[in-house]
Amino acid sequence: MSYHVDRRQVLKVSLGAAAAAATGTVAAQPAAAAARHDDFPEVPGMSGDRRANEFWYQLDQTTLYNATQETKDAYAAIKAYVGNIERGMRDKWLEMVAQPGYPHTYAEFMEPIRQPLEVLSRTQLGVMDRYYGHDRHGLVRAFGWFGEGVLYDPRGQAPFLVHTMNGTPDVPPPGYHTWYAYMRAMMVLDIDRRRWERLAPALAFAWSLQSTGRPAQDKVNPPMPRRTVRRLAATWLVKDVRRLDQDFRSFPYPEGLS
Repeated sequence: MSYHVDRRQVLKVSLGAAAAAATGTVAAQPAAAAARHDDFPEVPGMSGDRRANEFWYQLDQTTLYNATQETKDAYAAIKAYVGNIERGMRDKWLEMVAQPGYPHTYAEFMEPIRQPLEVLSRTQLGVMDRYYGHDRHGLVRAFGWFGEGVLYDPRGQAPFLVHTMNGTPDVPPPGYHTWYAYMRAMMVLDIDRRRWERLAPALAFAWSLQSTGRPAQDKVNPPMPRRTVRRLAATWLVKDVRRLDQDFRSFPYPEGLS
């Protein structure tokens, strides 16, 4: 999947969801995870949970390939302000998080692009609501499978046929930091703040999974060992944004991985 902000490069998660994940909810096999019938068209060659595949595919469509003019205008405004909607946002956050006055300084810097950020927040959360509604456990699992790279979708843009962040073992994906920079901007500006605070641990969980497993993006990947998934779930899904601010200062992989 691609995400513009390029999700490859660019919810409700609660402590209850984290506990369920740590004891096995997130570690369920993708093919067996859907709790209800998914009335989606068949896609020959697709692998992995059908709803999760559809969610990430439609997030791509909504935020990039078939974005509304309002969304395109929001990206244009952000680009004009920070210089680059991916690297510009990411580098600014990495710069400011390490300086005194953060997060207040970050809020002051982001204030001029409040309206475009509101558009992106509404757009992204709208897709999440469409496919997961109040099913916070299902959304956590979707982020977990995204990080594992087990969602193979032939509808993707070759060679990126797996819904995960763009990157290879030799070129790690910076997109987790990019998306986190956007999330933090939304939080400090109080744009759907609580929802993004709950989403951030799921993003970090996916980051830890992809950083550990380093899946291919052009073929079906085997699931990671369930024990590893449970360990990472127990580690990352319980973190608040203050702890994640420190963790995401490690770039491009979590501290201890390279």
